[in-house]
Amino acid sequence: MAKEHVVKEGAKVRKSTGDRIVDVIIYVALGLIALSTVLPFLYVVAGSFATEKELTEKAFFIIPTQVSLNAYQYAIRTANILRGLKNSIILTILGTVMCMLFSLSFAYPLSKMHFRGRNWIMNLVIVTMLFSGGMIPSYMVINAYGLYDTYWALVLPALINPFNMVIIKKFFTGLPVELDEASYMDGANDLQIFTKVALPLSKPVIASISLFYGVGFWNDYFNSMIYLQTAEKFPIQIQLRSIILLSSTFSDAMMDFYDMNGAPPDKAVKMACTVIATVPVLCIYPFVQKYFTKGVMVGAVKG
Repeated sequence: MAKEHVVKEGAKVRKSTGDRIVDVIIYVALGLIALSTVLPFLYVVAGSFATEKELTEKAFFIIPTQVSLNAYQYAIRTANILRGLKNSIILTILGTVMCMLFSLSFAYPLSKMHFRGRNWIMNLVIVTMLFSGGMIPSYMVINAYGLYDTYWALVLPALINPFNMVIIKKFFTGLPVELDEASYMDGANDLQIFTKVALPLSKPVIASISLFYGVGFWNDYFNSMIYLQTAEKFPIQIQLRSIILLSSTFSDAMMDFYDMNGAPPDKAVKMACTVIATVPVLCIYPFVQKYFTKGVMVGAVKG
């Protein structure tokens, strides 16, 4: 009888030379891709603290030779950027909570096989992914309902994103049917099953889709420019646009404010605005990173 070879648990499998070469190529390729995404952002951060001389003389750098805060001082003094940040935070939280509430409550019934007409409703949802009324009809509807110059003009039309709703629906479809049957036997109704069984198991998809909605509202510029008129309601993206437009003109009175490095260059101001608009989202991502990949992949594959 031939001896059986048993691989011990935890033992490393010896790779051939060809496998090692392939692993090296993969790691090098992934490393280059990572550098191509990280280095430009590091350059933007460094350039926002650099002087005009360094930005002119050096094509690329990660650590500025001489640190200057003039670009950030200009951004804060020339526009109420703190108010823009507050408005964007309010809009992002309001929009994300409302969108998740409607998307979850809409996707859950559609994931149940016994729900009558679910295929017909899903077809209507898919149609909205392919066709839309357009900008002018949307503006007329917003204006007719008295939503112009309010945050509701940005939130209500985006309450349910069809693509995100389909992902959530696929995730709910992948939950075991036995959970519903056991809950019914314990006397729970559909609402209790949704809130106490389905939602606690849906943290991955909730975190990932919430990030999609949140980033969308945070970066929203075009709709804010169309539907908002009062300056006190402008989000951070509109405020940054005004800063960039004004950065090329400096009055003599403004020059006295800056230090020995002089007024900030237009390029540094643009980089500072990019950092200001990006950092808040980057601060949120680490908290949802562990749910992000799982939520998207499970919601997109299962069903």
